[in-house]
Amino acid sequence: MSADGPDNSAQMASPSYRLPALDQDFLLGDSMRGVRFLLEYAKAEEALRAWGVRSTIVVFGSARIGENGDPRHARWYQEARAFGRLASERGGAFRGSPGEPRDNVIATGGGPGVMGAANRGAAEAGAPSVGFNITLPHEQEPNGWSTPELTFRFHYFGMRKMHLAMRANALVVFPGGFGTLDELFEILTLRQTSKAPPIPIVLFDEAYWRSVINFDVLVAHGMIHASDMDLFAFADDAEATWRCLLELGLKPHEDIQQPGFP
Repeated sequence: MSADGPDNSAQMASPSYRLPALDQDFLLGDSMRGVRFLLEYAKAEEALRAWGVRSTIVVFGSARIGENGDPRHARWYQEARAFGRLASERGGAFRGSPGEPRDNVIATGGGPGVMGAANRGAAEAGAPSVGFNITLPHEQEPNGWSTPELTFRFHYFGMRKMHLAMRANALVVFPGGFGTLDELFEILTLRQTSKAPPIPIVLFDEAYWRSVINFDVLVAHGMIHASDMDLFAFADDAEATWRCLLELGLKPHEDIQQPGFP
């Protein structure tokens, strides 16, 4: 009982009396969806800035590819691993001095397969790398190679895609299925419509991609312009991928000028 009236335990126990920031039922309600979007943006943004991650090289590809078993899968895995390492060594993922930004840091969807291989290569180089995980019905766990402090989990695909795209200096797409196709065409559409700045896009294993997508038919039917084919290129090994990115305009760390960071 309060000092000046009847028992107030019902008021104290009421959901309306909870502090909003501590009320999970409220925070997970429909009206707070916009706030949850903001939280998913801000949490990752704060951590990336704390680590000085100014730009990334995003690596997409199937979670179903392993280093053993199917020889072609094993090759894709090893090339993604090799690319993660050499891009980290050459691109600017290491800070030269305190406060200096990191560039071209490997960023993946954070899961297994090609994603794990690219994060693994970065870890073997001693460089940080980012894992942007997503909550799925069949829970995806983060791979063990992304930097723990840069391993995130998202509920909203849209916010995850935004974080994957907003710092990307380049995109490398290894063979994959629906998820990889979705992510690839998201970036290609942003580039085609000039909603994103020009970045090099490389599709790994030309034979695979040409067998999966008949780009020439899209051009023949007028679904895309012939010049849209210039939005991406092909490469067939890790070294060729890196060279292709440089030829398409990727800048190593010392050449990047982005005033105002962080």
